[in-house]
Amino acid sequence: MHQQDLVNLRSKYVPGVSMMILVLYGTREARELMSLISAGGYPVLATALTAYGGTLAGMGGAVEVLPAPESVADLAGQMKQRGIRLVVDATHPFPGPLSELARAACSNLQVPYVRYQREETTLPDDPLIHPVDSWNEAVHAAARLGDTIFLTTGSNNLELFVRSPVMKGKRLVVRVLPDHRIIKKCQDLGFLPRDIVALQGPFSTRFNRAIFQAYRADVIVTRDSGSTTDTKIKAALALRLPVVIIKRTPPAENNMVYTYDQVLRLVQRYLG
Repeated sequence: MHQQDLVNLRSKYVPGVSMMILVLYGTREARELMSLISAGGYPVLATALTAYGGTLAGMGGAVEVLPAPESVADLAGQMKQRGIRLVVDATHPFPGPLSELARAACSNLQVPYVRYQREETTLPDDPLIHPVDSWNEAVHAAARLGDTIFLTTGSNNLELFVRSPVMKGKRLVVRVLPDHRIIKKCQDLGFLPRDIVALQGPFSTRFNRAIFQAYRADVIVTRDSGSTTDTKIKAALALRLPVVIIKRTPPAENNMVYTYDQVLRLVQRYLG
């Protein structure tokens, strides 16, 4: 969303009563939503799964960040202590541990939970595109399509690729966040330093193309992360590399929304 769009949205919402909202950080959109919600007169707290994510979520000191929760009870305790009346989940389009903790904590406390989700990627009609419905399917498809497999799926489920028998003799390259715990996980799984690309995105098509070329990738594996997936697909297709795309599981949440305007409407519905 462009800056002018944010300004236009802000103008539609007048300041409301002070009721604390917790935003789960994990995407660029999370920062913009925190700004919009604050502009509507609602106090905002943030939390993230890692200390690094918490630093980004703090928006340079503009937003207070709660400690990364260690359990459902931990998060529920923090929410109760700080008077959280609504949780807005703006983490990665593939819900991770933080989303799971938040859903459970909200259920325990009977606090409304809103999930912001990017729209799914419109996939090109190209024989090099291989959509799959699960991680296990992705493992087998990638093994079938090449010997040097470049994983842009983050650190979750790496063990499925490493430990699968179909990956015997394959080279796995992984691109992950430059967080020491994530890099340690990669090393513990047996990744060599030369096969760990530790970088913070987002990445342009040109940058992705250069990285894929530098590592001599035969196949790219990614998740459907919405707009950020497009640059990977474009880069891979420009190099005529096959792309395995893990599609999203159909959402189970009732309060699943796809626009900032929908988030703000739910904020007003629940908090007035």
